[in-house]
Amino acid sequence: MTDDRTPRSTESGSISRRRLLGLGAAAAAGVAAAGSVLGSPAAEAASVTYPVAPGGTTLARTLLHGAPEAGGYRPIVTGPGEPTLVRGDLLGGAARGSGTRTPLVAFSHLTDMHIVDAQSPARVEFLDRFNDPGNPLASTAPFSSAYRPWEMLTAHVAEAMVQALNALSGAPVTGRPIDFTISTGDNADNTQYNELRWHIDLLDGHASIRPDSGSTSAWEGVGGRSDLDTAYWHPDGTSLLSTPDNYRAKYGYPTVPGLLDRCRAPFTATGLGTEWYSVFGNHDGLVEGNVPGNAALNAIATGGLKPTGLPLGIDVTALVQAVAAGDPAALTQLLSLAPVKLVTPDARRRLLNRTQTVSEHFTTTGAPVGHGYTSANVSAGTAYYSFEKAGVHCISLDTVNPNGYSDGSLDAAQFAWLTQELATNSSRSLDASGNWVAGSGQDKLIVIFSHHTVATMGNTIGVGRVDGNTVATLLLRFPNVIAWVNGHTHVNSVTPHARPTGAAVGGGFWEVNTASHVDWPEQSRVVELVNNGDGTLSIFGTIVDHAAPTTWPSNPSAPLELAALSRELAVNDPQRDPETTTTDGKRGSLADRNVELLVRAPF
Repeated sequence: MTDDRTPRSTESGSISRRRLLGLGAAAAAGVAAAGSVLGSPAAEAASVTYPVAPGGTTLARTLLHGAPEAGGYRPIVTGPGEPTLVRGDLLGGAARGSGTRTPLVAFSHLTDMHIVDAQSPARVEFLDRFNDPGNPLASTAPFSSAYRPWEMLTAHVAEAMVQALNALSGAPVTGRPIDFTISTGDNADNTQYNELRWHIDLLDGHASIRPDSGSTSAWEGVGGRSDLDTAYWHPDGTSLLSTPDNYRAKYGYPTVPGLLDRCRAPFTATGLGTEWYSVFGNHDGLVEGNVPGNAALNAIATGGLKPTGLPLGIDVTALVQAVAAGDPAALTQLLSLAPVKLVTPDARRRLLNRTQTVSEHFTTTGAPVGHGYTSANVSAGTAYYSFEKAGVHCISLDTVNPNGYSDGSLDAAQFAWLTQELATNSSRSLDASGNWVAGSGQDKLIVIFSHHTVATMGNTIGVGRVDGNTVATLLLRFPNVIAWVNGHTHVNSVTPHARPTGAAVGGGFWEVNTASHVDWPEQSRVVELVNNGDGTLSIFGTIVDHAAPTTWPSNPSAPLELAALSRELAVNDPQRDPETTTTDGKRGSLADRNVELLVRAPF
């Protein structure tokens, strides 16, 4: 299971509401406020022509779904590049001038890589069918991503994304060398040791990545040659004892003989060409992204019995809803009583807690050691930290609620720490009356990183949990907080958070949410901060497709070939978000993709 539910999209309907209230008209509002798209005279200083290095990004070329073929199956086709859309929502009608522009920092944003052990006994693929089109439970079933036909290819997608980022000649708009990369959570899919190691070793550039577990000589997941369940894609074709699977019969999925062997073969990881930082997500800390781990679930994950279906005589709806709510007893019951098949036990599938996950980042050949986490995090059992980069103060939050459920919040101690971090790096803040008051901190631009979005931080199960709106209100007290960068929704979206209007206040910060690697469109984003020299700052966000080609050969085996297949299968997900006249499913709207986001310079 991943975070997007009903359909494979946003949670609790949050994105739909935001689009309804604001993003549907964001393109018009942005152009009206700032006057142009990037590249016209009103949008750039005369001394520099932006973008400087658009190659390898969606400024130069986009990837789209083509016309439907048999069963509605759609190929990937190339489209024209998309220009940068200027958004001035937070300037109150003001426009950027023509000052000399200075790049400040640039970073790559990865999120929701979901490196999957697709053969793990701790998975509940059999729940996914309840969200298939036409199923009467589709509107209420919470596990629309318990199974993806392409999930055995997630390591190859990660490798393809690393290669795409390394191929950039610099940050696409300003040309500044990219200062660092940050992965904002759900790096693993099921809080397993082997998944986390694949993630770390992929970004480090390990000599041998083998995305396999259990037996090294045979596929032991669903959809294999001996699996007669037609709810799963069978890439090898139809068994003599079965009928064609739904994905090939109804949705036009291809037959790819030998895929389940080739996808498990070892490959050499390229490794990022920058320092990289890690953020803690709910799939990094909770089983299936929802449930706190325990000894019973760990025994199932590492053991030799893989559940394959629902237990007989149970209330399906009640049980799966209890699992979604984070009840470990419900998940243990579901997995323990289900029909099973024999698989090879594997201790590398063991479930990790927060401290173990943080500690694993110190076993690395990349930089910095710990990837943001510190020895203090290990000692205290926490996963939040801060770091400085090019004069910008970066704060990484741990928004995972250890009590369960996919949405997040902060604990009280972390909220107090965040408040102190903001005060230490700000010379003024808003008081309760809405007036600026002087502080003792030193002014630095502040960027927040987390896994969850403001709208998906409503999970306050437990004592003293702090929701997203409260965190956003705190950030709005400090004028030098300019951006909050996150993931979790698997959707490209950009949201302005404005301070109350008035003589002494105004402005706000931008929330930048980037699509996942595990669902269409399998993208990342490069973010650049620029001082415009006219009392404003620009936050550029440019979408990057991974380096796989648009098509795949008849026997895909190399990482980029397998990543190409993954992207094509993902765009043909029968549970995918629908396209509308204003938004292309998880790709978002034009106002969510290549953007220049204007804010007032705080000092």
